[in-house]
Amino acid sequence: MAAGVIMHSDRYLCLLIKDHFMNAEEIYEYCLRKKGVTESFPFGEHTLVFKVAGKLFLLMGLEEGNRFNAKCDPEYAIELRERHEEIIPGYHMNKRHWNTVYINGKLGDKLIRDIIDHSYEQVVKKLPIKLQEELK
Repeated sequence: MAAGVIMHSDRYLCLLIKDHFMNAEEIYEYCLRKKGVTESFPFGEHTLVFKVAGKLFLLMGLEEGNRFNAKCDPEYAIELRERHEEIIPGYHMNKRHWNTVYINGKLGDKLIRDIIDHSYEQVVKKLPIKLQEELK
């Protein structure tokens, strides 16, 4: 996603494109738009937790606001870590199934959304079929 700014002078118009990177507030809004998602603070006031059907799929530290933990298929987790230095084994989580993702402007919006979607889907696919259908 890019934001454009039009600069005007007497001689020309110039369109400057500025790269946009998701921030903590946008991640918050993106998570809450997903069907069946709730937010809570079960680990204290500085850790925001997102759940679907009562099952955790994303945690975000609010003090620094520069990273989140997301559930991940173990093989895909390794692949992401090998490709991106901003993705590491999940801090304070099961390292096999969780990644910590730094949102420092190096990962694009699409990849961040894909990681969040994948995390959500990892939880939903283990729910009872009836509940999975309700969430579609």
